[in-house]
Amino acid sequence: MSRAFALTGARIFDGAQVHADRALVIEDGRVAALVPLADAPRTRMDMDGLTLAPGLIDWQVNGGGGVLFNADPTPDGAASIARAHLAHGTTALLPTLITDRPDVTRAALAAIAAALAGGVPGVVGGHFEGPHLSVARKGAHDPALIRPMTAADVAALGGPGLGSVVATLAPESAGAADIAALAAAGVVVSLGHSDCGYDAAMAAFAAGARAVTHLFNAMSPLGHREPGLVGAALDHPDIWVGVIADGFHVHPAALRMALAAKAGRATLVSDAMPTAGWDGDRFMLNGRAVRREGGRLTLSDGTLAGSDLTLAQAVRHAVRDVGIPLAQALRMASTLPAAMLGLSVDRGALTPGMRADIVAFDADLRVRGVWLGGERVEGAG
Repeated sequence: MSRAFALTGARIFDGAQVHADRALVIEDGRVAALVPLADAPRTRMDMDGLTLAPGLIDWQVNGGGGVLFNADPTPDGAASIARAHLAHGTTALLPTLITDRPDVTRAALAAIAAALAGGVPGVVGGHFEGPHLSVARKGAHDPALIRPMTAADVAALGGPGLGSVVATLAPESAGAADIAALAAAGVVVSLGHSDCGYDAAMAAFAAGARAVTHLFNAMSPLGHREPGLVGAALDHPDIWVGVIADGFHVHPAALRMALAAKAGRATLVSDAMPTAGWDGDRFMLNGRAVRREGGRLTLSDGTLAGSDLTLAQAVRHAVRDVGIPLAQALRMASTLPAAMLGLSVDRGALTPGMRADIVAFDADLRVRGVWLGGERVEGAG
């Protein structure tokens, strides 16, 4: 027997616009309708003025809840990370493995496949950030583990049963043929940790790369004579970009300028590490200590090492500190990443037929409730 209920008394962002004086009707785990209050079913839950939005979708999540995917590349590790972020409104994510040994990469690939086969809530694929990067733009990646891409790497990343896959690579370590083969297998190739120039970036886009990982960070900068990877990403109309909106990785002015060029292709990402949703202030990354101080995560030499961020916090920072309109920030954290990852068939919007993955924000843009497939998540918010 179907069970319909309505969420009432809220502003509802459906993925395109904000609605007032409407009820969101949920039935059998999906959105059934957005209707006037008089037409809502009798079973109702008053949202007391909250804002409802599609569940957030994060394509760069290294860890959370005290778990680092590199340190625990297992189905349980992926599930723990997804559970930690689900409590903060992220209903779909890609556990992200940064540069590591080949055996760790194999374990992570197997873990993603097993998590998907087992229906682990929130896991929709995997992101493999390296090891095919540029040592010159290594960031917090271990340079000893960075290496060129091989045919075996291409085959593994394009294998079956992995859901939505993002592969971050640098043109210095992966050729046009590698990029084309990955794209043909359905992998979202994203350029990052690269010192390549504008022409090399454009050639990689022509070969099939479709995105840029954490725009501005760990890449050749925008120059007026050599626009670099940043300039290529901003200039190409079809390229997706991820940005880390935490107040440390990207200056608000740079973020506003990027959005002026990429309004329909810019997504928020957390680049979260184990400290997200966790009280600890120290963890190990490839044998090196990372510390949290004042919201920053750094190696001993001061290099930023991911973020202490949830995607909901990124939305809050984007609106309150950068000045991005709420609807745009919500699109950047839900509707647009769904489109980038090929998930728009049932995620990223609150329209009829979509999954009832929902996050509720208060007026201060703090999470006050989460629903996954129409079921309220206990302890969320």
